[in-house]
Amino acid sequence: MLGFLVALQIIGLVVAASCRTSDPSEKCYFNPLPSIPSSTANRSIPWGEPTIHFANGTTCCSSLDEIRVQLDTIDAQLLQLLSTRASYVREATRFKATVADVNVPSRNEQVIQGAVDDAPSVHLPQIVAKSVYEGIINSSVVFEECVFNTYAGNHLKTQPV
Repeated sequence: MLGFLVALQIIGLVVAASCRTSDPSEKCYFNPLPSIPSSTANRSIPWGEPTIHFANGTTCCSSLDEIRVQLDTIDAQLLQLLSTRASYVREATRFKATVADVNVPSRNEQVIQGAVDDAPSVHLPQIVAKSVYEGIINSSVVFEECVFNTYAGNHLKTQPV
């Protein structure tokens, strides 16, 4: 995930440093989140100023449709990255002697905490990093247990009796 965010910066998508200090949503980027009352405003027009600035001097975004197109593109890239990650998870299973070796809570917490700690360096809300990485780790454990059990079952079938 961190590599993906760095790649976005390389292709010219940067968040202006000046917006970081004046953006009211900035308080949403770090744990713990502040207590913010729900908005009752009915916003029929855009509010605030664009916070995404491209290397060519233009900004994003002029419409919700434009944002959704970009989000769809990013989602496709995330799926590819998750597929690659799942391939490595599958490979890691080959090195596990027992199904108990698949779920290592201390390693899981290390990965999640690393994402939370690194989130501010890429201007990612820590709560997003925590939630996303908890989901990635939890689903990876289930996937890896399935791979382990499937392999173990097939391996036993091929052993001489």
